[in-house]
Parts: sequence; structure tokens; C-alpha cells
Amino acid sequence: MSITFNGSETIGQIVTAFPGSSNLFQEHGIDFCCGGGRPLTTALRQKNIEEEAFIEKLNRFYAEANKRTDPNTDWSKLSSSRLIDHIVSTHHAYLQRELPVLSEFVTKILRVHGLERRELAKLHMLFHQMKMELEQHLIAEEATVFPLIREWENNPASSLAEKTANVIRELEADHSGVGNLLHEMRAVTSDYELPAGACRTYTLAFHKLQELESDLFQHIHLENNILFQRVSHPANKS
Repeated sequence: MSITFNGSETIGQIVTAFPGSSNLFQEHGIDFCCGGGRPLTTALRQKNIEEEAFIEKLNRFYAEANKRTDPNTDWSKLSSSRLIDHIVSTHHAYLQRELPVLSEFVTKILRVHGLERRELAKLHMLFHQMKMELEQHLIAEEATVFPLIREWENNPASSLAEKTANVIRELEADHSGVGNLLHEMRAVTSDYELPAGACRTYTLAFHKLQELESDLFQHIHLENNILFQRVSHPANKS
């Protein structure tokens, strides 16, 4: 098998070229959204993951994916407008649907199990802080930033690019904040380890929180590593 990735690429570049690699990064707890600018070898060393074995597995998965009749979507090939449409209809819609449901679950397990599981109070606080920030973030993107990017796509004037880039920097800071909260939520729950005899609600709450984390990683990756890069580095414009 010919080597496709050698570890010098950034995590964001790898996930952009091979979206299916996000599952492998997720499996090993490697942040590919806010930490997407790190070279793969740096991330592996930080996690004490054996580099050669990981890179061999990454390349094997990539080769297998290329043999499929339905390959992974190459999001970097979509126009900015189409990518925005996908982000809003898929990831924003998911958050708008799931955040209220998860709020109920996290509150319920705190009320029922909070006395014996003190970490649930911290989880409740972290989740609702993230929920508030995400809800405000989605409004800012849909009302201000995405329209600016659509306008810039049709009229890539330098003044418009600068204005859009300034707003994008604020969003990237928001993304970093969400990434930190996700890491804290995972830490306080010991990687969402369920206690013995966990009830169905407890189990489902932790499952849905991990699903939320996975979706947010992919969501932020599409914005930070592809969409926003086009404005910051116009040569990347599709």
C-alpha cells in the first residue's frame, strides 16, 4: 500500500482530505476541530500514541475508503454557499433539536443521582454554559457571518474579506471556548464512564453527550479548517 499521509500534515488537512479519518481521531481522543492546526505527529506525541502504527492504520482506512462505491464527501470541493447550506441544515438543525432534549436529560440525572454522583453538578453547569454559548453562536453565524461569506463569495473584494475575517476571528474564539467545555465535560465524567447499574436515562444522557461531541467536532472542523480558511486565505476559495 502506498503511503498517503506521513504525519507531517496538520490534523485539519487530513480530515479535509479524508473525512472518514474523523472517526479514528475521535476514537483516540484527538481534537480535530479547535486543534486542527497541529501536525499529526505532534498530536500523537501529546497523547502518547505510537506514531507508526497510527499512521499505518490511517493510510489503510484511507485506501479502503477509496475503494468504496460511495466515497466520503470531499467538503473542500463544495462552494462556500453549498457548504453553508450543509452546515445549517445538518449541524445547526441538529443542535437546535438536541440541545433542549439534552438539557432535560442532564437536569434529570442531576436531580435523581446528584447526591451520590457529585460530578453531575459540574457536568450540569458545563453543559448549560455550552448550550447558552452555542445558541448565541448559531444566531451570530446565520444572521451575520454566513451572509457576509456568501457576499464575499460573489464579490471577493479585499475590504469585504477583511471585514468578514474580523468577524470570523470572534467565531473561532467561540469555537475554542466550546472545545474547552467539551474537554472539561469529558474529564469530569471520566470519559463518560457509566456507574455500575446506571439507569436508562443516565445511559442515554451520556450516549447523547458523546454524540453531541462528535457532531460538534465535525461541525467546527468544516468551519475552522475549510469555510473560514477561504476568507483568511483566499487561495483556498473553491
